[in-house]
Amino acid sequence: MPFRQTLPGRGARAVVEGRTLLAGSRHLMHDFSLDTRAWEETVQTLEGTGCTVMWLAEQNGAEGSSCHLLGFLAVADSLRPSAAEAVRALQRLNVEPVLLTGDNLATATAVAATVGIARVVAGALPADKVDTLLSLRRQGKVVAMVGDGLNDAPALAIADVGVAMGTGTDVAMETAGLTLMRTDPALLPVALALSRVTYRKIIQNLFWAMVYNMVALPLAALGLLNPAIAGAAMALSSVSVVANALLLKRWQA
Repeated sequence: MPFRQTLPGRGARAVVEGRTLLAGSRHLMHDFSLDTRAWEETVQTLEGTGCTVMWLAEQNGAEGSSCHLLGFLAVADSLRPSAAEAVRALQRLNVEPVLLTGDNLATATAVAATVGIARVVAGALPADKVDTLLSLRRQGKVVAMVGDGLNDAPALAIADVGVAMGTGTDVAMETAGLTLMRTDPALLPVALALSRVTYRKIIQNLFWAMVYNMVALPLAALGLLNPAIAGAAMALSSVSVVANALLLKRWQA
């Protein structure tokens, strides 16, 4: 394959055995003035079942001056068994899941209904995903973005928390702040719950450290604390903070 070009949010173009082929969404076909109406009824039925349809076309003529439609492929990823439970777990944590995808609305709606997601943003290009996240942030929401593809990288960068899958693209993992080493949706609510518990431990430790200093420092300044006792109290304060942090090892999701 001597030549290959990615068309962001649309598909790809490649030269295969001397033939210039296009593969991507119906929007890509329309960009090249191709009429997809003859197959739309069949395609829409497939999309309604959760399939993603990839259209195929060939460019001919001088510099690809004309194109003709070859057909389409319908593919579907089986949802992981833990997907629906992961969504419910996020909702129990007061998180509103939003399905943000470049797929068409029919496919996205079918998948969202299966896992219990009410809000869907479909047909989103990389810039559209960024705009959606910025809109949510302007509403005062803290936004986490989960993605694994090249098209997700800009949104992962702009989110408050970017989460990538360990099997995703290198660009996505480099952009995200957190990478899940297994492609299991159930890890996401676990990571969120653990981060909240960890944050509470940090606040607790800061509180007790401040209380110790606010009480002990004035006593030491007034000469009311023996140096040996003050040193022992300082060591005890450090040990108590570390011990409180170590309780996280007993935490279970």
